Amino acid sequence: MPTYETLSHFLRDWKGLTAAQQAAFLLAGTQFVTDLKAGGPPRRSLRVKKMQGYDVWELTWAADGRATFHYGSPVAEGEPHLVRRRIGTHAIFTRP
Repeated sequence: MPTYETLSHFLRDWKGLTAAQQAAFLLAGTQFVTDLKAGGPPRRSLRVKKMQGYDVWELTWAADGRATFHYGSPVAEGEPHLVRRRIGTHAIFTRP
């Protein structure tokens, strides 16, 4: 089971989302964790990819919904540690 860390920018962004947007992200997050636990790549619908020029990854949770994260040092042996960075629209890419 992956472990998580959430940066303050993510929390601030989260508060600005509607309840429907938060629910959409939580669903996408559940799907992403399911895929990680299965040991395979994330499903295509999540469009998880590494951002150019950064050690940051993006995940699509809605048509204009994105979240960024990076992999941190493992907390539990053999499990990925995800650091949630930003969440919102494409505007988050100015400071991922």
